[in-house]
Amino acid sequence: MTDADRPLYSHAELRRLLAPQSVALVGASERAGAFGNRVAANMAGFRGRLHLVNARYSRIGDQPCHPSLAALPEVPDCVVLAVAREAVEAVLAEAVALGVGGAIVFASGYAETAKPERVAEQARLQALARASGMPIIGPNCIGIVNYLSGAAITFSAVPKQASVAPHAIGVISQSGALGFALALAAEHGTAVSHVLTSGNSCDVDMADYVAYLAEDPACRAIACLFEGMAAPRRLLAAALRAAERGKVVVAHKIAVGESGAAAALSHTGSLAGSDAAYRAAFARAGIVVVDQFEALMETAAFFAKAPPPRASGVAVVAASGGAAIMAADKAEIHGVPLPQPNAATRAVLEARIPEFGSPRNPCDVTAQVLTDPESLNACAGALLADPAYAALVVPSVYAYEPVIKRIVAFDGLAAAAGKFVCSIWANEHLEGPGAREAETAAHSALFRSTDRCFATLAAWLTRPAVPHGLAPAERLVAAAAREEVARGLAEDAAGAIIGEARAKALLAHYGIPVVAEAHAADPESAAVAATRLGFPVVVKVHAAALAHKTEIDGVRLNLPDAEAVRAATVAVQAAAARAGVADATVLVQKMIPAGLEIMLGARVDPLFGPLVVVGLGGVFVELLHDSVVDLAPVSVAGARAMLTRLRGARLLDGFRGAPAVDRDRLAEIIARFSEFAADHAGRYREIDLNPLIAAGGEIVAVDALIVGKGA
Repeated sequence: MTDADRPLYSHAELRRLLAPQSVALVGASERAGAFGNRVAANMAGFRGRLHLVNARYSRIGDQPCHPSLAALPEVPDCVVLAVAREAVEAVLAEAVALGVGGAIVFASGYAETAKPERVAEQARLQALARASGMPIIGPNCIGIVNYLSGAAITFSAVPKQASVAPHAIGVISQSGALGFALALAAEHGTAVSHVLTSGNSCDVDMADYVAYLAEDPACRAIACLFEGMAAPRRLLAAALRAAERGKVVVAHKIAVGESGAAAALSHTGSLAGSDAAYRAAFARAGIVVVDQFEALMETAAFFAKAPPPRASGVAVVAASGGAAIMAADKAEIHGVPLPQPNAATRAVLEARIPEFGSPRNPCDVTAQVLTDPESLNACAGALLADPAYAALVVPSVYAYEPVIKRIVAFDGLAAAAGKFVCSIWANEHLEGPGAREAETAAHSALFRSTDRCFATLAAWLTRPAVPHGLAPAERLVAAAAREEVARGLAEDAAGAIIGEARAKALLAHYGIPVVAEAHAADPESAAVAATRLGFPVVVKVHAAALAHKTEIDGVRLNLPDAEAVRAATVAVQAAAARAGVADATVLVQKMIPAGLEIMLGARVDPLFGPLVVVGLGGVFVELLHDSVVDLAPVSVAGARAMLTRLRGARLLDGFRGAPAVDRDRLAEIIARFSEFAADHAGRYREIDLNPLIAAGGEIVAVDALIVGKGA
């Protein structure tokens, strides 16, 4: 069974490991600083039973110490191995024989060294877990913390937290140090239910952790620091499981290089790099991506508390005009609507705000709040009651005692209205009065950045209530067409390049409209073909191994008559000869009227499989970098959503008198193309359909390229 095929661990299968009632510490030590000593100290607050194991001691402090796991008075739920790498396999074998619920391995020096013998050692641990059904965390792992039971099974310093609030976050990290760095948010009031680190993930990985927390009632949102996985679709499946239970996974991905696109032969390869693939996949699964490490816990804390938005707009109320302007700037950058208040709300604002303030949105109540403290509360209450607003943003430019009362009051108003409050800590007294109250309030979230606040609000307002999932339900293309293309690709795709004419013929089987054309070997036959097609026409050089014809000056456009076609044929064949392409022929095509050029592309990602790319087409596709990536296949609705995400999406609605593009027709073509990409992912590397020319309802593909598996 490959990693991709391995089912997610269920909550029940990991319960003894992650929520143990009994823990055996193998390698317990009385030596200060030893891992076995540090774990025992961290477990002082454990509300279960801790058993010490080390044949060198009969007692450590006031606790008995046992010579082996077999000598324990019970079979422990969890065994933690604070032993050298050389001793790990023997201890795990003993744990399996006893029926232990799971194991955590701290030892390092395994696959992370890249030494073949150490990679093999880690593979043996994996094989042991798979054969026995005993889940293993690690190796090269820093451990876990379950704040619900006090099980701090780690040698790291443990962030302190008095109790677990109902809106707690589960923290998951491949990097142990960064995971515990995130959990330090508990020290300033963020509720944390678990800290789960995975290290080398020989068995239990991040996807398993997400699936576990999805079913844990103590966790309301999941913060995930992610490097990479051999089978990331398992993480997507786990995130969908979380979404089904109303929980949001918030992820920050590190290691976002684009090396996979470096050797691309088509436009597609340079547009659908690894980071784009991850973002597309995460969006399908409803995972909220944050670009900054510092935003991860703030964003997760927001989603742990915030209800689904009840409106599409946000209101801002501030006692500082400058803070209100900053909020408006960031709202515009992130596309967060700031609609104006309705008449009833505006009446309240005008009654409480002096004439040198602003009763608009953003609302500036001015420093007059110092002489009329209730004015801010009255304005906040009116804005929260306004049906145009899902949330209220309140910048705090001072950290002082009156802020505490405001935060408590705003939280109550938000609860009554079924809305939410975002407090922006726009001052440098980061832990000053009011900060903890905003952090712990049930209907408020604290942000220490205006930019991060509005980025989070944008994600909240646009995230679908039900994630799209990994595959559309409908199928647009008939089975006979799929089989016909499969036969064709089986013949052609072993080579490096499938040329334009053949590529378009294959795509046409999927209902993708292609330009009328004819093949010609010489100037005279080209002129005959052009006369039959009707002028004006296009002449293109044609050769099986030629990927980009424009780069060798191999295209002539808008040819009005037979003589022009003959001359163009001579010219492009000569251009091919100069480029070292012998015996090139030509394609004669009907000249398509000018329209908006759209590029469709596909490539096979080594982790996610087939991806589809939509962007502005022609030679500008890489210059403008206006493209959107998604997993293939996409539904027609998903294709429409891709179009709306293009920066140049307004061009589809007509520009300077051009007719509007039929978005529904274009979306159907994209969906059909994505089915082609998904159905035949094992037979190509990259596909370019560039461009589609769209003019109103007329949409036609005029060029195509398929890079075969042999390239």
